Amino acid sequence: MINLMSGVSNGFTNFLYILLAIFIFGLLILVHELGHYIAARCFKVTIKEFSIGLGPKLVSYVSKKTNIRYSLRLLPVGGYVSMVGEDEETDDPNALNKKKPWKRLIIMVAGAGTNITIGVLAMLILVATPNFVIGGTTVAEIDSTYVQTQTDELLVGDKIVKVGNTSVHYYQELSYEIMNKGYEPTDLTVVRNGEKVVLKSVVFPVTEESGVAFGDMFFKVSALKKTFGNVIGYSLYSSFSTIKMIFDSIKSLITGRFGFSSLSGPVGVTKTVADSAKAGISNLVYICIFITMNLGVFNLLPIPALDGSRIVFVIIEMIRKKPIEPKYEGYIHFGGLIVLFILMIAVTFKDVFSLIK
Repeated sequence: MINLMSGVSNGFTNFLYILLAIFIFGLLILVHELGHYIAARCFKVTIKEFSIGLGPKLVSYVSKKTNIRYSLRLLPVGGYVSMVGEDEETDDPNALNKKKPWKRLIIMVAGAGTNITIGVLAMLILVATPNFVIGGTTVAEIDSTYVQTQTDELLVGDKIVKVGNTSVHYYQELSYEIMNKGYEPTDLTVVRNGEKVVLKSVVFPVTEESGVAFGDMFFKVSALKKTFGNVIGYSLYSSFSTIKMIFDSIKSLITGRFGFSSLSGPVGVTKTVADSAKAGISNLVYICIFITMNLGVFNLLPIPALDGSRIVFVIIEMIRKKPIEPKYEGYIHFGGLIVLFILMIAVTFKDVFSLIK
């Protein structure tokens, strides 16, 4: 009976974590759409609807002042803002396609910009918390069980300033660059006794996950005193490193280092957020930072149906001094939407299969 009750309790707790994950994932998407909405309102674009959630409509209200429909929908996985003149011709002087190109450019960038800004601010808050330890790049201890094979060994007291050709300033950047590059011999540039020394082809321990090799650190670094400058510096450099991580992941997908199994859709992301919530608030905050920045960066890619593609069309218009025929742009975005929808279905099936396997 005790074991049964324990199982029920664990199951209920897991269910709550999943609900929390769905809420957070939806909130981050909603933040993206809110960025578009605020920018559109600033430029007086006619908005048809701003929706919280997707799917069937639960509650709807039309503002008498602005004629904007505000809706609450069944599925709490984001939302959308529908503007007049996105993909169609219209006589409305305040339609999106009637606004100056630079205004449309700001509106298109606002969603991703909001996601990335929220991520940087959240990183700053996380780093500023009393229990957060700011790690530097100075070697404090080397694993005595690991044998270094390069001619010039890494020593205690060395301050690592580059991994390969990438500069590192704090532990977050250092650990990521070693993970990303250290699956094969990699140069390290260190400051030793006031002079820069390049350690050639350093061999790191290698771990494997989902068939992908990653480098691992064989040493520990010193913690830095928490000062205002270090909090700001760690937050900014860690944010840049997170964005770089996203671009590196996209590059690895294109080059084939990461396979289809490495992709995650809403189901996979929800599981990751739920697992992070179980591990503690710091883990949860960091994975939320990664997801919101991922949403921002991904939406800036020039893929049809995404903001990045619309930005490309606006830039082309600014260069040509005239817009591309809206119906043709609409065809391209629609085609991209179909492809993304098919990809999302495939990734969702993969994520569900991984959960039940």
